[in-house]
Amino acid sequence: MSGIYEQAKKTMDEVRQNADLTIGKLLVVGCSTSTVHGEYPGADSSEDVAEELYRALTEVFGAEFDIAVQCCEHLNRALVVERAVAERYGFTMVNAVPHRKAGGAFATKHYHSLREPVVVEDIRSMATVGIDIGGVMIGMHMRPVVVPIKLENNRIDEAIVIAGRSRLKYIGGERTQYF
Repeated sequence: MSGIYEQAKKTMDEVRQNADLTIGKLLVVGCSTSTVHGEYPGADSSEDVAEELYRALTEVFGAEFDIAVQCCEHLNRALVVERAVAERYGFTMVNAVPHRKAGGAFATKHYHSLREPVVVEDIRSMATVGIDIGGVMIGMHMRPVVVPIKLENNRIDEAIVIAGRSRLKYIGGERTQYF
């Protein structure tokens, strides 16, 4: 199990190094713990895998980023955040508590690790950094324009990891100057 933690830590360090903090610090994470150990998403949600991944996530991003963790499709891909984050961004809270079979082990771990956890319907495409562990499709939560982060460490055990960061939109025409 410690191999999962080590792989996750390397991957998340790499994502953190490529994040553009000038745009914001809202991180969205989607994770299929089933996929990490080689199963189809939702087939065998694992609390042990969630624990290892979550430890890496909070060590790398915990103090500086607002973290939103996407629930599985059984909760319509709602997200778990700290109540203060929901209030600061004006996210719509919903009445749900994730668990291993509806929400997934990783979202459940996040929920039970927060001081005042809430589930929000969506984060209105405001995430500035995203990590997708196992192909759970977090793109809907990312702020345009998303730039893929090419990861050297793009696997955690059996799961493929895809990450992205947002950049500001280029507007204007040929006379526009950009910084």
